[in-house]
Amino acid sequence: MSDIKLRILIGASSSKIFHLNEFSHNLEKNNVECRVVFDSDYADGFPSRKIKSWFSTNKKFKKLIDGFKPDAIFVDRTRHFAIEASKTSIPLIVHLRGNQWKEFIMARETLYKSKEKRMALKKWEEMGEECIQKSDLILPICDHLSDITREKYPDKAIETLYQGITPENWFQKKGMELKHPCVGILQSATIWEKTKELLVLPKILEKMPDVHFYWAGDGVYKDQVLPTLEKYENFHWLGSLDYPNKVREFLTEIDVYALISGIDMSPLTLQEAQLMEKPVVATNVGGIPELMIDGETGYLVEKDNSNKFFEKLSALINDQEKSKEMGIKGKEFISKKFNWDKICNDFLNHLKKHSIGGM
Repeated sequence: MSDIKLRILIGASSSKIFHLNEFSHNLEKNNVECRVVFDSDYADGFPSRKIKSWFSTNKKFKKLIDGFKPDAIFVDRTRHFAIEASKTSIPLIVHLRGNQWKEFIMARETLYKSKEKRMALKKWEEMGEECIQKSDLILPICDHLSDITREKYPDKAIETLYQGITPENWFQKKGMELKHPCVGILQSATIWEKTKELLVLPKILEKMPDVHFYWAGDGVYKDQVLPTLEKYENFHWLGSLDYPNKVREFLTEIDVYALISGIDMSPLTLQEAQLMEKPVVATNVGGIPELMIDGETGYLVEKDNSNKFFEKLSALINDQEKSKEMGIKGKEFISKKFNWDKICNDFLNHLKKHSIGGM
């Protein structure tokens, strides 16, 4: 690559490696040399499940830095890799994907009640705070989260950086056969405040007995809601789907996409569903309103409002012309606002504004 502007080392969690590779490839079009690595391969420790890592040194991380010589380090989570990065003189950029302060509170109130789990949670909380404090630039994933972060850290450099997406990757792919008419739900069950909103479904399932609801997703809180939902013959749980191929098949097959969440910042599935030209009905929480246009690409519904969810889902199921119109507008909206060219340009402008990496 000629005329390299800067080098960025990207420490990725396993769940985001696919998307951060896309980010890297598109940055390289702007003469930014990137290297994407699994963060835990180079820095790990307590409370990792790999007990051997608790006694590891930072030799691998140091060798990585000495070999690549990055001008900035970008991380998508505040764990050991970010801690090691914060110890260097290299600018640290944190892409903040969730309201970690609220998530720690929710975890403490639900699954993390044993002494051992409380110790692990406390360590993650301490690491998160240290990374944020030592970061040079914080990039929350939506404006809603940026507002929360600025309130907590008024003196830090904070700019919104949305999750980018490659529209060309989201094309129709046959393979999965579902019963119709159907509503697709594609979301994890890893945060209780998010997952418990699915408990509005029973009233909807009762009112729409001829419509099939398919939930693709898994997580620690699945068993808190699944026994209630599986009592209904028109509800079907599919478990986790291989990404991205099976997700494409699922989104190709469904008639309407529903995001039923109690807390969310920037759900990628909402972008993906709209790129697949599906009308969407989503809970009006967090950053969700920033990812769709209410009344044009789908409908927003307030939390805990099963009647409104029923009303909007019914309207789309029964009006195929309206559904198709919203689906087309959704694809146009996501393609224009969240394509990687725009996101990478925003990112580089943020670096320039805050003089990161010599920009």
